Amino acid sequence: MDCHEAREFSGDNLARPATAEQAADLQRHLSGCPACRAHVAADRALSEVLEAKMPRYAAPLALKRRLAANWPAPAPAARRAGRKVRAFALAGVLAAALAVVIGGTSVVVEHRSELRQLESETVNDHLRVLQGAPLAQVTGGLHEVKPWFGGKLDFAPSVRFAGSPEFPLQGGAVEPFLDRRAAVFVYKRRLHTASLFVVNAEGLAFPLRPRAQTVRGFSLILWKVGDQGYALVSDLGLSELLELQRQIASS
Repeated sequence: MDCHEAREFSGDNLARPATAEQAADLQRHLSGCPACRAHVAADRALSEVLEAKMPRYAAPLALKRRLAANWPAPAPAARRAGRKVRAFALAGVLAAALAVVIGGTSVVVEHRSELRQLESETVNDHLRVLQGAPLAQVTGGLHEVKPWFGGKLDFAPSVRFAGSPEFPLQGGAVEPFLDRRAAVFVYKRRLHTASLFVVNAEGLAFPLRPRAQTVRGFSLILWKVGDQGYALVSDLGLSELLELQRQIASS
């Protein structure tokens, strides 16, 4: 499946591929094509914005009466001209309001699309770690992992959590993350693996407060501190992963 075919499955069609084989082809293409993933994410975000209902509030009755009492009565000859002026004024107000709504919607759609791209990239990179990305061997804790990143990254990852009895640190790795490289810290929880990706956050839509949700069956938390972005992902339940995130953030 090429990019043109994959993008035909945006919107409502994305949830209802014609055949199972077509659905599998689409998922394979999206997993290897960041541009199509971003296109699909933007389409979904736009649909969500357009479906949302904007709140409306009626003016208080007292305000209506006050406006009616103070509104000057036009002279008979000027009524038609007045109606035209009010119509033009109303059209101008509506045009300005529409421009604000469209501009705000565009910003929301772009932000959601960038968040979806971060989420998808984090899950894909976690799967790559699970498939056997080489890890720095750890026997003495975090102080052995951080020097291992020297010369492999253009920033020093700010992580002080050396693991705990509940979440022991297994090792570190350097993996591609979108258009840059990420430091990866790998923790365990019983038979589960949790990957923490740390990147230079410049130009990426990492939220300032932790954003937790489930993506493709994986629990995922995104947040930002200073100029570094953090993406924590695992097949653990969301409550357990939030506990790991709390320990990481508070260390």
